[in-house]
Amino acid sequence: MSQSIPKTFWDERFDSKEYYYGKQPNDFLKAHAHYFPEGGHILSLGEGEGRNAVYLAKKHFNVTALDSAKTGLDKTKKLAKEKNVQVHLLLENLKNYAFEKDKWDGVLNIFCHLPAKIRKKIHENLPATLKKDGVFLMEAYTPEQINYGTGGPKNVELLYDPETIKDELKGLELIHFKVVEREIREGIGHTGLSSVLQVIAKKK
Repeated sequence: MSQSIPKTFWDERFDSKEYYYGKQPNDFLKAHAHYFPEGGHILSLGEGEGRNAVYLAKKHFNVTALDSAKTGLDKTKKLAKEKNVQVHLLLENLKNYAFEKDKWDGVLNIFCHLPAKIRKKIHENLPATLKKDGVFLMEAYTPEQINYGTGGPKNVELLYDPETIKDELKGLELIHFKVVEREIREGIGHTGLSSVLQVIAKKK
């Protein structure tokens, strides 16, 4: 676990008693968590304050919450204790993270928006780091989200263009790939009608 990560925008955002995105799990994850292999080892990218990792742990998955913000992981630890579950914490920047071969039964990305170079690297590593029948599950904002203003990056380059993502995930079998307009209520961070890309992909 790296301890040399400087204080960031996300450290500042999560440095409060309140949970910026709430304590409840993402709706898309709740509806589709059963796609992950039962009891599997799941890596949650940019987990933040722990709401999704804790939900999966309550569903008896073995979950590792990765984030570059120590303040977020501190709140993940607190929430896990509150819910009486265990979540493994990994303080790391995805720019530097080395994906191990055949490591994960599932990889989760819920609104973890990354620069194109880092995002592409992650997607290209998924076929190798996922075990046989492993699953990648993602919900992320599309470029149209800029017009909604209800959450997500203000920089369109950090939003996820569906055709670009589809091309980057060509090493996986797409089970579900859909652009959806839906109401999202997650703390004060995601608050209203939104344009999202929903993905479930499986290692071939």
